Amino acid sequence: MRYLIRLSYLGTSYHGWQKQVDEISVQSQVNHALKTALQETIDVVGAGRTDTGVHASGYVAHFDSSQNILDSKKLVFKLNSILPPDIAVQSLVRVKDDFHARFDAISRTYRYSIIQTKDPFSVGRSYLVKNELNLQAMQNAANLLFNHKNFKSFSKVKTDVYTFDCHIEKVEWQKEGHHLFFEITANRFLRNMVRAIVGTLIEVGLENISVEEFNDIILAKDRSKAGKSVPAHALVLTDIKYPV
Repeated sequence: MRYLIRLSYLGTSYHGWQKQVDEISVQSQVNHALKTALQETIDVVGAGRTDTGVHASGYVAHFDSSQNILDSKKLVFKLNSILPPDIAVQSLVRVKDDFHARFDAISRTYRYSIIQTKDPFSVGRSYLVKNELNLQAMQNAANLLFNHKNFKSFSKVKTDVYTFDCHIEKVEWQKEGHHLFFEITANRFLRNMVRAIVGTLIEVGLENISVEEFNDIILAKDRSKAGKSVPAHALVLTDIKYPV
């Protein structure tokens, strides 16, 4: 029987979602908790990788079990008592046997947080940029992402993917006090893509590159042309959507 599990986690202490031989990952922690709770070996399948240090408030995964879990709330409570404080299970439901957390997802949404003044309460959750940023130019440049499909310029160089094409559905900058938030939704993301896009948009905001030059960077399909990747600690995977 197949189950969908929704969870959230702070990625600070983990080498991403994906389990690794010599590193602690979120997936390995969830596998351990499920194995302990259900007394059977479980290999949970996530909706995709998140990089080292990246957080998630709306992550989705699935797993198979020989057991018919009738009291999901009781199991959620048990899992949360086993998992470390920085990983929390939100819900668990039975799904069709052919449901796949990764391949059935139709969109994913990330949010990046920038703080423009020193704030102890934003440490580890926002990226400090003290210089003044031209927010309108950053939004104008971000809107150009809708005109493209190939985002190789924002992809990690050594990555094994079948295509660099992604369909961007939403890009938006928001200002709330001293905070700037960048939200982006797409059908899929390349490794390091969001952090590279934000880093390059900051260069636009600093007026080191123009909106037109941002467009040229996308067309170049060359990672060396884009800006540096911003730190992972300010990035959160907020939502994953599936067909109704």
